[in-house]
Amino acid sequence: MSSSDAPRNRAYWDRTSDDYQQRHASFIGRPEPRWGIWQLPESELKILGDIAGKDVLELGCGAAQWSILLAQQGARVVGLDNSGRQLEHARALMAEAGVDFPLVHASAEEVPLPDASFDIVFCDHGAMTFADPYLTVPEASRLLRPGGLFAFSHSTPFSMLCWDLETDAIEERLRRPYFGMHRFDWGDGEPIEFNLPYGEWIRVLRESGFRVEALVEIRPPDGAESTYRTAAETEWARSWPMEEIWRCRKSV
Repeated sequence: MSSSDAPRNRAYWDRTSDDYQQRHASFIGRPEPRWGIWQLPESELKILGDIAGKDVLELGCGAAQWSILLAQQGARVVGLDNSGRQLEHARALMAEAGVDFPLVHASAEEVPLPDASFDIVFCDHGAMTFADPYLTVPEASRLLRPGGLFAFSHSTPFSMLCWDLETDAIEERLRRPYFGMHRFDWGDGEPIEFNLPYGEWIRVLRESGFRVEALVEIRPPDGAESTYRTAAETEWARSWPMEEIWRCRKSV
């Protein structure tokens, strides 16, 4: 069952997707798969591995920039997003790229697809930021075949704890408690975001049948630029992890 926050987040992305896609189009629209807020190449991070011929689900695909590239590399892709407007952008980019694959308009908390349908379920921020992990992690497990890969990037607990709502900037001090972190309401007009303490992430993943293969804590390289983060925020992330990627394997 979807959380009560799914409609609020859907409305937010329906309202802001045009501006989002325009602002980030050139940054996230490059011709190879890249991860996260500094767009680090998958060819270097090697999170997903060989995807050719595999059934792949992207949770929170937005305009499907990732899914389009994976389809061009031979994956059998399905893109899912909570926002209908984001999926309209996806259809336009798919037509431009000359690829076709299913798009599902639904929350990642309640995916209308059969059990054991995929070899890989992944998310680059997207649904693992804007949907409740107590619902999305079991859903990812349900959708994966035994031995399947679940990989997702998101903001670190560190960054969530250090964000100052008054200045709308990240600080070098803690602004809220670590224990009990789960649902973040940043105020009227903003989407609800989710995160968990590290021990809780591990518990939820293990109870859903996953083994953690890697936790990649991203440190932006020298000269890294971003349409998502200011130069000051990127500098902060060279001392403390702002972004991370989990790589998990479903038990056989």
